[in-house]
Amino acid sequence: MSKGTETFKRYIGIDYSGAQTPMSSLRGLRVYVADRGFEPTEVLPWPSPRKYWTRRGIAEWLVERLSEALPTLVGIDHGFSFPLRYFEEYRLPHDWAAFLDDFQKHWPTDENIYVDFVRDGIVGNGKARSGNPRWRRLTEIRARGAKSVFQFEVQGAVAKSTHAGLPWLRYLRQRVGGHVHFWPFDGWDLQPGKSVVAEVYPSLWRRSFAQDGRNAHQHDAYSVAAWMQRCDLDGSLARFFKPGLTPAELEVAEIEGWILGVM
Repeated sequence: MSKGTETFKRYIGIDYSGAQTPMSSLRGLRVYVADRGFEPTEVLPWPSPRKYWTRRGIAEWLVERLSEALPTLVGIDHGFSFPLRYFEEYRLPHDWAAFLDDFQKHWPTDENIYVDFVRDGIVGNGKARSGNPRWRRLTEIRARGAKSVFQFEVQGAVAKSTHAGLPWLRYLRQRVGGHVHFWPFDGWDLQPGKSVVAEVYPSLWRRSFAQDGRNAHQHDAYSVAAWMQRCDLDGSLARFFKPGLTPAELEVAEIEGWILGVM
């Protein structure tokens, strides 16, 4: 990825929500799309009685977009993996696909349930795969203000959206994984012409763009798409896929994941 040469042709920013069920129409689920020539615009769900997106609806829509022959960068606002301490606690292999399978087995939040149903022991087996709010990923430590993926009961928490969203990453990987790069789990180096799905943290960028009447959820999704587009067009995006970690830190981040934009 050389400066002045765009890597992608489309940029999708998603503000996520872990509320209610995967079939619930949620005001907090927002999708903005940009391309090389036009600034991000909001994409609404297919016409139906549901006014807003559902988590299932976004996943199915992403499968369609990522199946197109159009190099696309997707930024999703929730954690993509857990701290290394979690893997050590449950003696899990350092393999992201295996982690997603194991998580969905214990937290089947892609079914028609609330995340809290698993937390309360009504369905699944969340107690066998629970985490400590004091456990934090390296990228969360480096990203100022980022919360632990196990910190549920605080303002700005991403725990619920992460626990709701992980099974849908598994869904995407099962359907489009052969021609989509899930960064950095599929490697730090990107392959030309391949779409990429990455974890993002809108707080890094939301103040860089005027809000222009958008609500907080809309503006977060807009800011993700706008930042990715801007950095790709000005040639600076490549360096954010190489966050300058030591070899030991890279090994950790290949398990825990990394927030795009955190250096």
